[in-house]
Amino acid sequence: MREVAAALAKAAAGERLSLEEGVALLKYADIHALGKAADAVRRRLHPHRRVTFVIDRNINYTNVCVCGCRFCAYYRRPGDPGAYVLSREELFAKIEETIRAGGTSLLIQGGLHPDLGLDYYLDLLRSIKERYNIHLHCFSPPEIVHMARRSGLTVREVLVRLKAAGLDSIPGGGAEILVDRVRRLISPHKISWRQWVEVMREAHLLGLKTTATMMFGHLETPEERVLHLVRVRDLQDETGGFTAFIPWSYQPRHTALGGEETGSLDYLRTLAVSRLVLDNVPNIQVSWVTQGAKVAQVALFFGANDFGSTMLEENVVRAAGACYRVPLEEILRCIREAGFIPAQRSTSYEVLREY
Repeated sequence: MREVAAALAKAAAGERLSLEEGVALLKYADIHALGKAADAVRRRLHPHRRVTFVIDRNINYTNVCVCGCRFCAYYRRPGDPGAYVLSREELFAKIEETIRAGGTSLLIQGGLHPDLGLDYYLDLLRSIKERYNIHLHCFSPPEIVHMARRSGLTVREVLVRLKAAGLDSIPGGGAEILVDRVRRLISPHKISWRQWVEVMREAHLLGLKTTATMMFGHLETPEERVLHLVRVRDLQDETGGFTAFIPWSYQPRHTALGGEETGSLDYLRTLAVSRLVLDNVPNIQVSWVTQGAKVAQVALFFGANDFGSTMLEENVVRAAGACYRVPLEEILRCIREAGFIPAQRSTSYEVLREY
């Protein structure tokens, strides 16, 4: 199609794509041509041939959640068997293990627990910062809105208090697809797409950097998938606060939503379109957690420049049936064999060391 070729050339040259052009690329572009264009953008933005990663741990402080998202296999209702809230002793043991492994950051998230008030979260942050010199990348937008509702404060007031207690940055979870039609089907009790954007806007205005994610391959249309990208791009134009974008494929096993897992070609196609549409987001991260190391390695030629995290612990995706594990040495090997230079980074994407 002439329109697809024109859109590929436009994106590779650094020009902004429209929603319609992004949809055309996602639906009709030749996979090799799409990858080549995304790789051209990646090389222009990151000419040093460095592929970064962070050493951290994903700690779920609780699995108790009243949201009941249909795509989640990890949550438990209050009182269910297996429901937990981590003790401080368990939390500190996980942190100390992370630091011994060279970790520089903690990704801390949980469910929407009905009995945990804002003081719990403030004390959690303070107790960590008092003991450890480590970056705290914590609490997705749905959790922050939940804190605001329970405390009677505004989102901004909650963020101000969390930042004062030690919060350094915010993960992009809870985005799924930033279209309310889809959200009503897969997570009807979760915040709206506008609320997700508003949390991120307030965080950015307070100087808190964040990431953005997209969980795709369930009930969304191609148009809605690209609209998600455009909405992230629009906020980035406004605030400049997103450090990275992480698209990952829905994992259907053990979930109420069910369905089929999206394949590696759809993942690579979506990753490449993400790199082309998100012209103002500096970093695109692979998802070896859902796709495995080999596909993640190929993704480095489809627009990605970051290998994500060594993820010393991950529970939510694993509960939905994805059991990939990629230790540090495997990450280094994958990056080197693809012809790139592996580099450990901080959560804010400062390079700490090259290998």
